Amino acid sequence: MGKAAGDAMYFQRASLFWVTVITVSLVYYTGAVFWPESIPYQSLGPLGSFTQYLVDHHHTLLHKGYWLAWLIHLGESLYAIVLCKSKGITNSWTQLLWFLQTFLFGIASLSYLIAYRPRHQKQT
Repeated sequence: MGKAAGDAMYFQRASLFWVTVITVSLVYYTGAVFWPESIPYQSLGPLGSFTQYLVDHHHTLLHKGYWLAWLIHLGESLYAIVLCKSKGITNSWTQLLWFLQTFLFGIASLSYLIAYRPRHQKQT
């Protein structure tokens, strides 16, 4: 059974809500790991207090967790490429878009690819 032509280039952007949440979270996490003195802890309420506690008492854990998060995103990105191929998304540019989006936004991107069901042409 052949794949429909549109399947080779299927791409869906992650939702703006999750892109925003993940971007803000990763920027905040990056600041806590590499520039903890730049975070206005007192202005952030319970989140600031909790972050300052982690920075002061568990900075090594924060640092390792940071790199683990990016490693997980890399794994998700590589899996996105495998999924693209298995779902008939053969366009190299489209595969690159899935890889990059999944690397940056993780499951918020990958979930769209997992849920994607390619159309199939009927055989004649």
